[in-house]
Amino acid sequence: FRQLEGDAILVTTATGSLREAIGRGDLVFPDQFIDHTFRRMNTFFQVFDPSAPQHTPMADPFDAPLRERLIDSARRLDIPYHPQGTLITIEGPRFSTRAESEMFRLWGADIINMSVATECALANEAGIPYAAVAMATDYDCWKRDEKPVSHDAVLKIFAENADKVTRLLVDVIRNW
Repeated sequence: FRQLEGDAILVTTATGSLREAIGRGDLVFPDQFIDHTFRRMNTFFQVFDPSAPQHTPMADPFDAPLRERLIDSARRLDIPYHPQGTLITIEGPRFSTRAESEMFRLWGADIINMSVATECALANEAGIPYAAVAMATDYDCWKRDEKPVSHDAVLKIFAENADKVTRLLVDVIRNW
């Protein structure tokens, strides 16, 4: 990415909602994450060098100015959004059990996906501003009054709402 001279990383992600207030098709601009992955390479520093330790600050992992650009564009385009949220990243490719989904809600997670925490941590290590446009496509499986998440359901909601994500990203880039 550095060789391409990129300024920032903006990603889109399909997420499950862990909150009633975050409905299908809603956009969320996460400001925090919980990394619940275990088998992934989540650092560029595989060997600890005591003479030059590499400890990356992560208190606020998503780039605030980049998130503000997303929020400004959503406001300008009149796209409903949630300006913040805690995203939990799970290993995947399987979806959560009901017990896991309930636990993640108790931990304070608002949305769930399978990629963003790892990407965000690596971008921070590389010093590249990173922000995510998360689209809620389902309610994971914590809601017992409806069917649990399925791959087909995720694709359906994502397709129905892809236009607003595209409009948002085009606006952010135009107004860079």
